[in-house]
Amino acid sequence: MSRGKNIQIEFRYTEGTTNPVSRLVAELVRLKPDVLVIGQGQTAIRAAKQATKTLPIVIITTVDPVAAQLVDSLAHPGGNITGLTTLARELSGKRLELLKEIVPATSRVGFLLQGDSPGAHVRLKEYEAAARPLKIALQSLNVQSHSPDFEAAFHSADKARLNGLITVRDALFHRYQKKIANLAIKYRLPSMFERSDYVEAGGLVSYASDDVAIYRRAAFYVDKIPKGTKPADLPIEQPTKFELIVNLKAAKQIGLTIPPNVLAKADKVIR
Repeated sequence: MSRGKNIQIEFRYTEGTTNPVSRLVAELVRLKPDVLVIGQGQTAIRAAKQATKTLPIVIITTVDPVAAQLVDSLAHPGGNITGLTTLARELSGKRLELLKEIVPATSRVGFLLQGDSPGAHVRLKEYEAAARPLKIALQSLNVQSHSPDFEAAFHSADKARLNGLITVRDALFHRYQKKIANLAIKYRLPSMFERSDYVEAGGLVSYASDDVAIYRRAAFYVDKIPKGTKPADLPIEQPTKFELIVNLKAAKQIGLTIPPNVLAKADKVIR
């Protein structure tokens, strides 16, 4: 719990597992806060939607909230939910294009995902649709939340002679950023990430919305609602700024030269 002069904030974390989500959401709902904020997890959002029809909910989600049936529309969410989307899924094709631009010979890409996560294989299908016109074959590399064996996943990638890696946004993976980045270097796999902090941890490249800006914007919603604005009247916002971040240290470690045209497009280069 964080307490300020006129605000009290209650935090709950899933710590990368899906099992306690409903319980954690129920705990927060019972506290009857002015606003319930849920970051990223679709499972938690659905649990909150089921738990309360009246408590205002501000979401930050990686999926299309309309397609996922979380809200009625972007302009008029309806009900008690509003917030922002990071467009993480919609950027799937752009990430594959960039990976192929960096390594033109890219033809077989590993897809690191949490195998026991409800939405994991939906994410894989979205990437597969984007991969077909690029003539890239995707192979899933499953890691289980109860016993995450990343070494085995990368060993499978090496055995299959994959020449690229995509790592999706995942609460479990977030705890192992450095480990994933180090394994990608160990197995000399050009790695693309959906979050910039993986590149800060040693990964090769990321293409994503500006998470800091999105969470700051979420504070606008949290401020508006207690002052009387209904969630149904606050449109779901989409990001307008996207960042390409390249780690030249990681490139050097796997013997890769980043093309000048990619570097020219980068918003940030780690040297």
